Amino acid sequence: MIGYVTLGTNNLERGAKFYDALLAEIGAKRMMEFDRGIAWGTSMTAPGLGLMQPFDGKAASVGNGVMVAFIVDSKDKVDRLYKKAMELGAIDEGPAGPRGEGFYAGYFRDLDGNKLNVFCMG
Repeated sequence: MIGYVTLGTNNLERGAKFYDALLAEIGAKRMMEFDRGIAWGTSMTAPGLGLMQPFDGKAASVGNGVMVAFIVDSKDKVDRLYKKAMELGAIDEGPAGPRGEGFYAGYFRDLDGNKLNVFCMG
């Protein structure tokens, strides 16, 4: 259902380094590049993530209540991606661990303050 999600940035170069390293952990790579942004994914038909400088030229800001969640297939991958985010300078919003029956997740904010989650079921 979701084709892609775009997050705003005020520093595309810094953000690109963060997402290049973070998303490589789950096999994603740059799929498209523009003068104002970059899109990552695993294929052109799978959901992707874009990082863009706002089209209107105003400063990017964080959406209150907005969160992007990356699904992976194991707790080990949740732990690995969460750890990588912390190494890259992300802000902890809840360490990787169980969150109720059958849901394992870690929460963090990227370098621009966008909230992210990595999770698996089971």
